[in-house]
Amino acid sequence: MPRDDDRPTYTPLPLPDRVQRTPDAAIEAAEAFRDYMRKRHSVRDYSDQPVPRAVIEACVAAAHTAPSGANRQPWHFVAISDPDMKARVRAGAEDEERQFYGGGAGDAWLQALEPIGTGVDKPHLTQAPWLIVVFAERWGVDADGARYKNYYVPESVGIATGMLITAIHEAGLVCLEHTPNRMKFLNEMCGRPEREKPVMILPVGYPSDDATVPQAAKRKKPLTAVMTVFETR
Repeated sequence: MPRDDDRPTYTPLPLPDRVQRTPDAAIEAAEAFRDYMRKRHSVRDYSDQPVPRAVIEACVAAAHTAPSGANRQPWHFVAISDPDMKARVRAGAEDEERQFYGGGAGDAWLQALEPIGTGVDKPHLTQAPWLIVVFAERWGVDADGARYKNYYVPESVGIATGMLITAIHEAGLVCLEHTPNRMKFLNEMCGRPEREKPVMILPVGYPSDDATVPQAAKRKKPLTAVMTVFETR
């Protein structure tokens, strides 16, 4: 990150890529993508089938194309396939979950989770061939060690994580959005600095032959409940 006295100036470039479609083609593509994304499921049951590192790198590279506040790209992705490290991540996550289910969460929160079937045990964190830990960089440090501010960090990391989940689905894999209430143990375990906050663990792999999903997860609000339109007449 340049210092204030060496800031880059605004330099516009011609639009590098054009992927626009005709209206009819746009509707067809959007509906096909909608139907494909309806096949995405959050999965807790994983096969032991290996996933090449190159697939994980390509998915993370896709997430890294996400827009971000002031283009600060305030994210870091840690990919883990080492069995011992996955076991330590699971142990730390289950410690946090014991506190959550043992009184840390309110009754309303636990009741909301009942139809999803979650609990303290997290076998998916060791079953899945890969874990991707998503970190949000709250502030950055330039080459001279000076601290600089990142902007819209939760929004930027949320967009990148959504793109990562979509890329994982596009690769024919499944994942689970695992968010323990507190995950500070991941900083030391993953060698990440204090300025980064762990926000999610994504186990990634192929579903097992007997994989299931909660019936409640298939119930989605109708589009009219989540979309309002003000249209020119």
